[in-house]
Amino acid sequence: MTQPPLDRSLSTRGPRDVTLHPGFPEDQRDQAAILFWQAFHGKLHRILTPEEKALGFLRRVADPTFAISALSPEGRLLGVAGFKTAGGGFMGGELSDLQAVFGRFGGLWRGIALSVLERPVAPGILLMDGIMVDPVARGQGIGQRLLTAIKARAGDLGCNRVRLDVIDTNPRARALYTREGFVAGETAHLGPLRYIFGFRAATTMTYTL
Repeated sequence: MTQPPLDRSLSTRGPRDVTLHPGFPEDQRDQAAILFWQAFHGKLHRILTPEEKALGFLRRVADPTFAISALSPEGRLLGVAGFKTAGGGFMGGELSDLQAVFGRFGGLWRGIALSVLERPVAPGILLMDGIMVDPVARGQGIGQRLLTAIKARAGDLGCNRVRLDVIDTNPRARALYTREGFVAGETAHLGPLRYIFGFRAATTMTYTL
């Protein structure tokens, strides 16, 4: 069942009548996994291949508690913003989840590889876990609205900062975050691991509420 809008002031009426909601409807779990995979395929496909198993894993671990969704009037998931706190994250999961999908050894080495991308959550900080928009809905400002909603959610949770890491191969995302008041900080370089994850460096960006 579709949840009530997250904030009616954020639900600007447009051509598609898109509204923002907390979490995501359970019947859109497959779509949430697809949107995440589309957004992060470039850096995850070498680790989570084959694709059908990757989608199976993402469907299994997606947690609506740590997400804000943009839905069409028909209830289709057009966009989702994930986040992470000390209590959990949008696409978390345990080693047991990886092993349930990829097998004992396959899950083990994938878990080790993915641990390289793990980012600790500091007190008072909401860590973003990506903004994903369906290609058919891009250009409608959905990503910007989801980002605004993430900031509001951070305040509701008592956080004073929103943090994210943007990779060097995604200048479009970095431009959006800069326009929205995020300030670039430290840049971490992957070195030889760039051949595994498909990007050379990631820059931490922070927004202060």
